[in-house]
Amino acid sequence: MESNNVWKAYSEEQQKELNQINEKYKVCLDEGKTERECVDLTVREIEAKGYRNLKEVKEPLQPGDKVYAVCMGKSIAMFQIGKQPLENGLNILGAHIDSPRIDVKQNPLYESEELAYLDTHYYGGIKKYQWVTIPLALHGVIAKKDGTVEKVSIGEKEDDPVFVVTDLLVHLAAQQMEKKAGAVIEGEKLDLLFGSRPVADDETLDEKEKETVKANVMRILTEYYGMEEEDFLSAELEIVPAGRARDCGIDRSMVLAYGQDDRVCAFTSLFAMMDVEDVDRTSCCILVDKEEIGSVGATGMHSRFFENVIAELVALTDGESELKVRRALQNSRMLSSDVSAAYDPMFPEAFEKRSTAFFGKGLVFNKFTGSRGKNGSNDANAEYLAKIRRAMETDGIAYQFAELGKVDVGGGGTIAYIMANYGMEVIDSGVPVMSMHAPWEVTSKADIYEAYKGYKAFLRNI
Repeated sequence: MESNNVWKAYSEEQQKELNQINEKYKVCLDEGKTERECVDLTVREIEAKGYRNLKEVKEPLQPGDKVYAVCMGKSIAMFQIGKQPLENGLNILGAHIDSPRIDVKQNPLYESEELAYLDTHYYGGIKKYQWVTIPLALHGVIAKKDGTVEKVSIGEKEDDPVFVVTDLLVHLAAQQMEKKAGAVIEGEKLDLLFGSRPVADDETLDEKEKETVKANVMRILTEYYGMEEEDFLSAELEIVPAGRARDCGIDRSMVLAYGQDDRVCAFTSLFAMMDVEDVDRTSCCILVDKEEIGSVGATGMHSRFFENVIAELVALTDGESELKVRRALQNSRMLSSDVSAAYDPMFPEAFEKRSTAFFGKGLVFNKFTGSRGKNGSNDANAEYLAKIRRAMETDGIAYQFAELGKVDVGGGGTIAYIMANYGMEVIDSGVPVMSMHAPWEVTSKADIYEAYKGYKAFLRNI
C-alpha cells in the first residue's frame, strides 16, 4: 500500500490555507523556544478565543464552555466542554513542549585565561558535536529571593549578541578526529563562551583574586536584570539555537527550525483545539514538559496534574465523584501527538521503506514505538486503529502508518504509554521530521497542514 504525495492533490484554496497555517506555525516557533514561552504564548492565544482560567471558575460548567489550567508555568491543559457527560470520556490531543537543548548549571559563571564561561549540562538526547560553533541564544527566567522573576531572552533580535560553544581547530585535531562521534565533544566541554572584556578598575576585587572579565559580565547582568551572582542558584536558563524558523528548499515546501520535536505537534494541536467548535465529546489539548527526559517531575506527564484537573472538571459538571473521574479517564481517546522519523535518502540503511514515514504523505500514525521488541511502547489495539482510519477518511485527511526505523537499529518513546495506564485508547500520531533532535530540524509544510486538519478531524469524529 503506497500513499500519494499530497502536494499533487491540493486546490488553490487549500494551498492558501496551508500557507496561512505554516506562517502562523513559524511565528509560534520563534516565540516559543522554551516550555515556559510555549505556555505563555498558548495562554495568550486561547484567552483571545474565550478560554478562562479554571482557577477563576466557580459556577457549573456547561457544554461549549472553554477552560484551561497551567502547571508551574511549564505545562497546560485546555478543554472545551462537550454535550456528553464527562464520564463518557474526552477526546485528547497530547504533545510535549520541551526540546533537546543545553541547560545552564546552578553555579555556572567562571573565568579561565581571561575568558568568561557558563558551565552547562545538556538536556535530552543530543549529538553533542552538533552544538559547537553555531550561534546560540539564552532564554529563561531568573527568580530572586524577593519573589520577583526576570524573563531572559538574549540572542534573537538582530542587534542582540549571540553565544557559542567553541571547537578545536582542524589543524590541531588529529587525535580528536580519531574519537567516536559520542566522544568528539564531551558533555563538560559544552560550556558557553560568554565574554572576554575585562571590567575597568574594580576596587572591590582582591589583587590576588582578580577575575576582571567575570566581574564585567556580572556588571552587565546587574545592569540589565538587577541580579547578583547568587541569583544563578534560582535561575532556569536554557541555551538554544539563535535565529528564527525559515522556509527550506527553493520551492519553500519545508520548514527549518529548532524544537520541531515536538512543537510541530504541539502547535498544530493547539490550532486544531482553537478552531474546533460545538463538540459532542469534551475536547482536550494538553501540552506537557519533561518528555525528553522521561516525562518525570511535577510538570511531566507522570505527574498527577492532568488527573487533578479532570477531577475539578467533573466536580464542575457532573458533581464530585471519584468513580466518574475514573470513568472519564478510562473512556477517553487520545492521540499522543509526537513526531516520527522521516525517511532520509542519505541514510537508507536505518529505514525499512514499507514501514517508514515520508515527507509530503500526511499525518503519521505509529501503532507502537519503543525499542528492542517494542519495549516501552503503548502498542495501540486494532479496534482503535480502525476508528482512527474512519475518522481521518471522513474528513479526507492524508495519513500514513510507520515505525521509527528498522527493528534493532534504535527506537524511542512518547507519553502514550503513560496515558494508556488509565485504560484509555491511545495511539501515537504526528509529523515526520528529518534530522530529529539536531539543533535545526526539517519538516514538510504539507505534513504540518495535514496534521492540523487531522487533529481537528479527531476532535470532531472520534
